[in-house]
Amino acid sequence: MQRADHALLIGFGGPERPEEVRPFLEQFTRGTRIPEERLREVEFHYRVTGGFSPYNSHARRLFGKLKEQLEIPLFLGMRNWKPFLADTLRGIVDRGLRSGLAVVLAPHRSEASFGRYLESLQSAVREAGVPVEYRTLPPWHDHPGFVGAQAQRIRPLWGDGAGKHLLFTAHSIPLEIAKASSYVEEIEASGRAVAGVVGAARWSVAYQSRSGPPGQPWLEPDIRAEIRRLKTDGVRAIVAAPVGFLFDHTEVLYDLDVEAKQVAGQEGLLFLRAPTVMDHPQFVRMFAELIQKQVQLVPGTGVPGTTGAER
Repeated sequence: MQRADHALLIGFGGPERPEEVRPFLEQFTRGTRIPEERLREVEFHYRVTGGFSPYNSHARRLFGKLKEQLEIPLFLGMRNWKPFLADTLRGIVDRGLRSGLAVVLAPHRSEASFGRYLESLQSAVREAGVPVEYRTLPPWHDHPGFVGAQAQRIRPLWGDGAGKHLLFTAHSIPLEIAKASSYVEEIEASGRAVAGVVGAARWSVAYQSRSGPPGQPWLEPDIRAEIRRLKTDGVRAIVAAPVGFLFDHTEVLYDLDVEAKQVAGQEGLLFLRAPTVMDHPQFVRMFAELIQKQVQLVPGTGVPGTTGAER
């Protein structure tokens, strides 16, 4: 593989106006059998949290800050909404670029998360009709830049930690898929590292945003069940840190700021939610340094050479 001549940020994407919510959901669920009732439920989540998703605006801010620090062409493409990856790839091809670094905007790896981003990239490359090769960044879920940025988001809410429990959250995925990946181990490694920097002796991991069939086993504990368990353990306040997400988008805003907070209130617990890392300077600096390092590597030094070569 040639030396990388550009970098591509790959995000999930989200609707930016209320009238885009339903088309976005239909695009995202295309080819699946999602009940109409579930789609209406998710539409309600968007209405409650402002009528649209702030995902794209957060991603663009991160993109802009990275672009200021990098000397190579940088692009942004989304899996599920505009700017679609295929459209971004056409622009890359038109500029004659053929060897890139794919930067997936997901901190933890599994087929249901990181793998889907790479599949979307492969599909976009095929659609472009021109061979463009990509390598990916090494895992960074426990990188000091990510850990430090998350810890700084938590500290103002943590104080001396008296009576508080640090609760890390990540997106739940089917149990079968989780067992075939390092997803759970990576989330726990992130949580352990962040808790160590914060100085939190009491911490745990819970999962949120489950969307599969009721009979299908998904990762647990669900955050609502974990909140109730913590109440029985004598916890008086919870500081929730969505370490599995990079941006304060709709799943964070609804599942934590609305639903989980409501459950905690019913249990008589104080519920505080730390922001995601988003465009935190330490996080941006980490990404810029990792990208620059990979771009400078010469083929044959052990770096994966094609899309999807890494787990």
